[in-house]
Amino acid sequence: MLEKIRVIWQIPELRTKILLTLVMLAIYRIGFAIQLPVIDQSAVESLGNKEGIGKMLETVAMLSASQLQDVTIFGLGIMPYISASIIFQLLASVYPPLEQLQKEGESGRKKINEYTRYATFFLCLFQSWFYIESYVEGQDLVAAGFGTSSGALVWYWKFAAIMTMTAGTMFLMWLGEQIDEFGIGNGISLLIMAGILARMPAAGIALLQRSSVELSSSGTTFGVDKLIVLAAMFVAVVTCVVFITLGQRRIPMQSAKHVRGRRVFGGTRQYLPLKVNQAGVMPIIFASSLLMFPMIIFGNLTGVVDPESWWGKTVNWFSETFGQDQGYIYNLCYLILIYFFCYFWTAITFNPKDMAENLKNFGSFIPGYRPGKRTADYLEKVMVRITYVGAGFLALVAIIPTIVSQSLGVDYMIASFYGGTSLLIAVSVAFDLVQKIDSHLVMRNYTGLLEK
Repeated sequence: MLEKIRVIWQIPELRTKILLTLVMLAIYRIGFAIQLPVIDQSAVESLGNKEGIGKMLETVAMLSASQLQDVTIFGLGIMPYISASIIFQLLASVYPPLEQLQKEGESGRKKINEYTRYATFFLCLFQSWFYIESYVEGQDLVAAGFGTSSGALVWYWKFAAIMTMTAGTMFLMWLGEQIDEFGIGNGISLLIMAGILARMPAAGIALLQRSSVELSSSGTTFGVDKLIVLAAMFVAVVTCVVFITLGQRRIPMQSAKHVRGRRVFGGTRQYLPLKVNQAGVMPIIFASSLLMFPMIIFGNLTGVVDPESWWGKTVNWFSETFGQDQGYIYNLCYLILIYFFCYFWTAITFNPKDMAENLKNFGSFIPGYRPGKRTADYLEKVMVRITYVGAGFLALVAIIPTIVSQSLGVDYMIASFYGGTSLLIAVSVAFDLVQKIDSHLVMRNYTGLLEK
């Protein structure tokens, strides 16, 4: 492995791409240390000790690879760009003009990217305004000299804060595009992974501060036995995530023979790989985002309704169910939404009719099934079955942080590295990065990083 790493740095083009990518990621992380000038830093630090607010912001920050609690210039992260990309990907499956643009190749993709940037800008304006209204002003984080007598920001300072956060997200989007063009790997995915991995040192330090050399655990202190269990669980979860991420259902496929002159082409047996986790991490993102709405709505309603009335008791029950507790009902809704979005996203991204038609056009067929409708029906049946397995895996990985946090008494920031969106994104992006590096090595007749 050391020899392969040495070879990587000996290739000038690959070395330049890696160094440029590292510089871009460093700039990305520097922005998270720059707070908005209108924020009272001491109030932000004291607010971080409140468990309920911290946990909700921790969930949001994990999806956007940002630091919402610190109110920085990159506070929104790249979630607006991801949201805009998802919106246009969904619209492309139901809106014919966008679907036609997708089929036009590179020119159509550039046009859709342009629309996505415009949508990102307007989403940034709305999200930054809502964030400042609900969080910054709602939690009295405005610094002295920037607010009114009621604690709200002066309108021109609010406008400056909104435009600063919007410019920060647009700059991150530009950084991701520069990594795509001049660096190595997928830029947006690398930014998300960098945000996730940057939280690991803080989580590790928090875990070590609560650890002791004693064998048994007591109160909020972790003994050696619990640390061994946590380490074994982390290795087991990462192994399972890697196994399912690379898991495929290989369908045997054969190409028809073609006679041209005196030579015979085709007739070879190949495999059509169908990924077990076809939907990737998107179902967890959709389910987590959807469950945030009742958390925010009922959390805000608890302060304006009478807690002794039946309506107040109902609101309080929903607030506790979808808020900090995240008990049985929350996890059940989480699992149901993950299964639903798994099938929903797979139905959008995987079209068995188009695949069967492509196999027919290229002279390939699946043994035992006629080309056309029979092949499409068979592919759809296989995909339904393996999607059920993939959805079960995603559901298990998604609730592991909650189980670890509640059963072992681990902080949610630490438990989030045992599953959920963060671990899936980190593993999938790491494999994609290794494959990109391997392509450069194989092109120059070197062995890949994962090859023996």
